[in-house]
Amino acid sequence: MGEAWNAVELIEEKLGSWTKALVQMMPNLVLAALIVVAGALLARFARWLCWRLLRHAVPSRTLLRLIGNSTYLLVIMVALFGALTVLHLDKTVTSILAGAGIIGLALGFAFQDIAANFISGILMAVQRPVRVGELIRTGDHFGTVERIDLRTTELKNQQGIQVIIPNKDVFQNALMNYTRNGIRRIDLQVGISYGEDLERVEGLTTAAVKAVDGVLADKPVEHYYIEFGDSSINYEVRFWIEAISQDHYNRLRSLAIKAIKSVYNKEGITIPFPIRTLDFGIKGGEKLDAMLRTAGNASSKSE
Repeated sequence: MGEAWNAVELIEEKLGSWTKALVQMMPNLVLAALIVVAGALLARFARWLCWRLLRHAVPSRTLLRLIGNSTYLLVIMVALFGALTVLHLDKTVTSILAGAGIIGLALGFAFQDIAANFISGILMAVQRPVRVGELIRTGDHFGTVERIDLRTTELKNQQGIQVIIPNKDVFQNALMNYTRNGIRRIDLQVGISYGEDLERVEGLTTAAVKAVDGVLADKPVEHYYIEFGDSSINYEVRFWIEAISQDHYNRLRSLAIKAIKSVYNKEGITIPFPIRTLDFGIKGGEKLDAMLRTAGNASSKSE
């Protein structure tokens, strides 16, 4: 019975000391709570202020959100550390920071690909090598940019399929942007017969391409003969169009091909089929008629 009474007295003593300590710490607890509440309100205001001040200076909405959220978290962390300091938990703050550093280092090794994509997303948001709506080719992927996040870039390819690419692959690999300059060149290769007048062909071809609706008039139409082919003299005609979309590019290329074919039909210019010439009279060879006579004589003797 005496031991039970001692235990009750010990519990009462502990509860009393804890209650006394709680009463003594009550002002600090109230102050810490006020610091946390004020920090939360200040963090929201700081995020709103960043958005207002930087929305015209920062072109990327993704980067703007990152700056705002980072400011919000920074103010929250300062408020929490301030509240812990008021409660005389400075050593706890130091331990938390040390533990966070070790955990961050471990997570960095474990999720280094995610970290690389995240950092690449930040750099892409700052440098803006691609923008939403632009037509690009990166690696084996070709399509229109639909969305850019801090971790991935989304494309819609020419078949309408969504392609999600890690930002690291977009940032580190070669990138072709077909839209950024606003104009794009079309190169067509054509072959004409060896019997055609090359100057005449060049003039008719250039005029036909210039007449196509959509070809830029302020850019020259270039015409270059490039090689003697097996059955034709091959040339390349180059002209410029607006970089609107891949459909626009394909349509203008098709119109140019039809315009060239139409003027060639009208002017009697031949686009030849592949031709093979058999020459039996070359040095060391035998003429075709002699071969036929020899074959005929051999056939008669056998009969």
